Amino acid sequence: AFQPGQNIILIDDVLATGGTMAATTSLIQNNFKVNLVEVAFILELDFLNGREKLKGLPIHSMLNF
Repeated sequence: AFQPGQNIILIDDVLATGGTMAATTSLIQNNFKVNLVEVAFILELDFLNGREKLKGLPIHSMLNF
């Protein structure tokens, strides 16, 4: 579904520990010739420090708890 050179934004419902999104970004960055622009979440659970696993990427969350 990805085309080389595409700009990609990944969107997920919850950022908790960051493990799922870290695995997803790694898969995409290592296997496709696309530009991963940012990741976005509806809800972020700040106390679980999920952002630490996503360093180097712009991260946007609508709600933070």
